[in-house]
Formats: sequence, structure tokens, C-alpha cells
Amino acid sequence: MNKRHRRTLLLLLLAAAVVTAAVLAIQSAKNRRSQEGAGSSGSSSGIMSDGAAYKAISYHNGSATLSFALNKDGEWYWTDDPDFPLNQDYLSQMMNTLSTLKPQQTITDGSAPEDYGLSEPTRTLSATAANGQLTTLALGNATSDGNSYYMLMNESETPIFIISDELVKEMSVGIYDMLLLPELPALTEDNLGSVTLAGGVTTELSAFRAQAQPDEGGDESSPESGGSVTWLCDGVDVTADEQVQNVLEQLSTLRLDACVDYRPSDGAAALCGFDEPAATVTVNYTGNGNTAQALTLLIGNPVLGGDGRYVRVNDDSTIYRIGEDKLNALLAVAGSGLNAASSSGD
Repeated sequence: MNKRHRRTLLLLLLAAAVVTAAVLAIQSAKNRRSQEGAGSSGSSSGIMSDGAAYKAISYHNGSATLSFALNKDGEWYWTDDPDFPLNQDYLSQMMNTLSTLKPQQTITDGSAPEDYGLSEPTRTLSATAANGQLTTLALGNATSDGNSYYMLMNESETPIFIISDELVKEMSVGIYDMLLLPELPALTEDNLGSVTLAGGVTTELSAFRAQAQPDEGGDESSPESGGSVTWLCDGVDVTADEQVQNVLEQLSTLRLDACVDYRPSDGAAALCGFDEPAATVTVNYTGNGNTAQALTLLIGNPVLGGDGRYVRVNDDSTIYRIGEDKLNALLAVAGSGLNAASSSGD
């Protein structure tokens, strides 16, 4: 091979090397764009099955293990206590989150699970499909921004997914926060008959309704008969008393804030002050169908480490919480009575 041929061959080799480098650069750029797209928008479809297909779910959130299953009517229940009044919205939302779960990013570079807190995960979840197929998730550390978590599926060490913190937040909800709070009756002057507040003293307020005019309809025997309402305490008209108006206002807006203890022990009830309640409020009112109804509210001690009071409703043993500002008028009258009533009697 002469000098000219060697020169030509060298130029061809250099040209091939340039073309190869260009091809590799283009392919690398495509791969980066693909990964960036996956990191910003997730995959085109969820990595779990349709949430409606699951019949059971169990998870550990780092402090408690909760398990739920579907009953024959298609409603979720807490397996530890099937009678627990579970708010279905929480499980429906979690099923929706699982069924639409998409990775924000997928790590496939051979990274070790222990680098992401996945060798001994503190949060785990298993979901059983209607066909019996089991899917498991293991959640490790949060990402540096705290808005996402590293995750493995089905006990595999690869790939490692990064998902949003939505599932972790839902798993962190306590079981008592999932309790469907009972609705207290609407108590207004239109349907109230009497209110008894017992604590340090006992005060009874009675509603007296003037007979409705013939053109107004109704009769004086019904709280809903129309006509004006006069509130009496020991025969004294206390309608204009500010304390009475405050009591009526709080009764009209009475709502339970949260569940504190479902099926509490006798010891827990005593600690909450129900052996000697701060106040017992008994309300007689007219319910649907013009039927006589009664509501009893036991108000116990102040909530430890928080705002509000422990309360019980009727014969329900569950301990609930209501904010102190929603009960202060009831507590004041139960503790000291009505100033207007005592001064009028002098």
C-alpha cells in the first residue's frame, strides 16, 4: 500500500469515527429527553391495576397497621372491627390514588435499595385484587425536597420508582379520623321544647309558644305551630337574657369535631371526666314526623394537650371532641345558672 492509499484509508477511518460519535450523541440526547419526560409527567398509564378491582388492602404507615376489605355490598370495612362506622370516602380516595399511581421518575442504574431507605422500609402496603393477585409496595426515604418518596414494587430491588407524597399522606390518616361522625339533630327555636343544663347547678329552660292566629295555621301543642316563643326559667321570662340566647345559638350550631376513642375502657372514660361530667345537657325537641325526641350531651374534661372538651352523645360510649368555644355558654349556665333568673327571684 503506497502513501496515497494509506492517507485515503486514514481519512475514511476518521470520517467513520466522526459519524459514529454523532450517532451516539443523538441517541444519548434522545435518551435524556425520554428520561426527563418520564420524570416530569410520569408514565402514560398507572403502574397498579384498576382500583375498583381491589377487594382488600393492608398497610403499615410507620406507627400503625390498618387493614380493610370489601363486604358483600361493596362497602369497605375495618377488619379489626367490622362494625366501625368507616367513612367510605377515605378508602375510595386511596383506591383512586393507587389506580392512577404513576412514577415521577424511574431509577434503573443499579442503585442499591439501602441508599434510598428501601432495605428496611418503614411504610409498606399490600393490595389484593378480586382475582387474588397480590401487589406490594415498599416506601423508603423522602426525596430531598420532601415532596416525593422512593418506592419498590412486589419485593423487587429494581427498578426504584419516585412517586408523589399523596399516598404517604393518605396512609398517615389515623383510624379515628376515618370514623364517620354522627350528625347531631338540627336544634332551633322552631323545634326546641326544653333545655336542661346540669353541672354545679341545674337550670331548666322551657319554651312557651303563644297560640298561632287562625290565619297562621297550626296549634299551640306543637313546637312548630307558629307564633312567638317565650323562654321560661323557674317561671321567669328569660327570653331576652344574653346567656339564654348564647345557649340557643350554640345548640343551633352544635357539631362533633372528631373521634377521640372508639369503644373506650372504663378507665379511659373516667380519665376523660365522665364519672363526674362538667355538664349534662338534655334537650327535648320535635323531630321528623312531629315526633318527640331527646338529645343528651355529656361534657367531660378539657382535652389533654389540645383545644376542646371530651363529649359523649346519648348512650353512645364513643368519646368525641368539641371545641371549647362551641360549648362555653352551655358550660357557664350548667356551672353557675342564669344570673337573670336568680336576680328576678330576689
